[in-house]
Amino acid sequence: MAKRHKIEYDADKLRELVLHISRQSEGDPCFGAVKLNKILFYADFLAYRRFGQPITGAEYQKLEHGPAPRQLKPLHERMKREGTIAVRKAEFGGYTQHRTLALREPILGKFTSEEIALVDSVIKQFWGQNASDVSDYSHRFIGWQLANVGETIPYSLALLTRRDPTEKERQHGLKLEEAAQAALAAK
Repeated sequence: MAKRHKIEYDADKLRELVLHISRQSEGDPCFGAVKLNKILFYADFLAYRRFGQPITGAEYQKLEHGPAPRQLKPLHERMKREGTIAVRKAEFGGYTQHRTLALREPILGKFTSEEIALVDSVIKQFWGQNASDVSDYSHRFIGWQLANVGETIPYSLALLTRRDPTEKERQHGLKLEEAAQAALAAK
């Protein structure tokens, strides 16, 4: 497992990731604001689990329809003013879809190839799924379930799982417990 460092928010990476995801999702008729939020969320939390660091370091909060980066709304507004994105509203599935359109190519120099591959795999996983399906999927994440609406979802919750431990993991846990007990008894 990768070593974990202090998490720092990188606004440049979030901006360029919004452009990348929007550009890559142009052909997905189900791509809108909800899906953008969930792709960003899964990319950051999966990166934390796999690499020990999220991609953007954005702070995610629990919202009614799933997690979303706190920094995205002001960044999104700034990007519209700067002319790097446009938002097209359209009726889709009985709802108004807010589709982010990239008006320039993303600058990907700050990203590793592993980060972009991970983001692209998340885009592919959710391709063609509507906002409700993607939101429902995010509601299964234990971090979203544990937080109250408006609260920050800690990246460390990406490490939790609901699966039963393997026998090897169970044995390792028992050894750690013995070592902890011995350390406490020695005090």
